[in-house]
Amino acid sequence: MSLPPPRKLPAKRKVAFGKPKKTAGHRVVLYGPGGIGKTTLASHAPGPVVWFDLDDSLSRLPDMKDSTVVESQSWSDITDALESDGWDGIGTIVIDSVTKAEELAIAHTLQYVPHEKGHKCLNLDDYGFGKGLTHNFTTFISLFDILDKHAHAGRNVVLIAHDCTSSVPNPAGEDWLRFEPRLQSPASGKSSIRLRCREWADHLLFLGYDVISKDGKGQGSGTRTIYPAELPHCMAKSRTCQQPIPLDEPAEIWKEILK
Repeated sequence: MSLPPPRKLPAKRKVAFGKPKKTAGHRVVLYGPGGIGKTTLASHAPGPVVWFDLDDSLSRLPDMKDSTVVESQSWSDITDALESDGWDGIGTIVIDSVTKAEELAIAHTLQYVPHEKGHKCLNLDDYGFGKGLTHNFTTFISLFDILDKHAHAGRNVVLIAHDCTSSVPNPAGEDWLRFEPRLQSPASGKSSIRLRCREWADHLLFLGYDVISKDGKGQGSGTRTIYPAELPHCMAKSRTCQQPIPLDEPAEIWKEILK
């Protein structure tokens, strides 16, 4: 019995080495309570600034001369626009808010992802235990891939989110509450858009009022602070900043964050 001829191995490719890119845009998530100044801060990001004004916030800002708006009523409106041509020269893309974008992603999922038995579902629970959250997670995280292309092209991406309080599991002792972005995040951590958003972002910044507690009552003067690092009261991270930043000079804040 003759042996088969030896298999011809494909030619080996050489590994291509290069320098780290210095022109990539920053991926920023701003979150905090309503009215604290998230949209105002985003409006001072390096321009020209293009907005997906899903919360209809821009009409209340006085100076938007370096900004334009993409008309967006659905999830497809957002993704189609981001994947279109014509973005050359844009400095920053803002989605305000990504919390509203998640609602549009849910509507898109319900419209285009049928139940395993073929019928449409009216809400995510109709898919069965946990399946709806998984479907919506799959829909939503495709946005990060699209936004990465813009960041790699040198454009900054800013996502604005509303806030919520969430219990932090603590294996070493008692759990506690902290502020986190208001995005889908089941207790199991599976299909968590919130956690995926934290992993994706270069900067996850919490904007909060300066409040102290005395005799069970909160006291403050209305001053505000940006928190760029994880603290017991807030989820946060940054690749450039570690110390809290007073929220008073937006243009200077961007110089600090985007350095």
